[in-house]
Amino acid sequence: QVQVVESGGGLVQAGGSLRLSCTASGLIFDRYVMAWFRQAPGKEREEVSCITANGGSLYYADSVKGRFAISRDNPKNTLYLLMNSLKPEDTAMYYCAADSRVYRSCGRRDPGSFGYWGQGTQVTVSS
Repeated sequence: QVQVVESGGGLVQAGGSLRLSCTASGLIFDRYVMAWFRQAPGKEREEVSCITANGGSLYYADSVKGRFAISRDNPKNTLYLLMNSLKPEDTAMYYCAADSRVYRSCGRRDPGSFGYWGQGTQVTVSS
């Protein structure tokens, strides 16, 4: 069974930093694109960032470019999202997702193209 588990969310003041972690099991981790999505109340789920299987290509949403950094540690089956200069508008439930097929590309992709999801970790940024 594939299991995806996020951690690291919490409450932080605007301008602060937070690092999210995601551990995936039950799949060959280094064959899959991994991504972070977020969803705020009343809004659609949006892709924040993704990283290809071997870390060679990255994607960031315009809203987080220059502030967030995605990385992965394949031997540990772990994905990270370092979030700096956090803003109140970053407040959302953050989800880790593994691709539905191996060795695909990163970019602006639909949530439906990802196959495996964690339960989410809440990030709240106060003013």
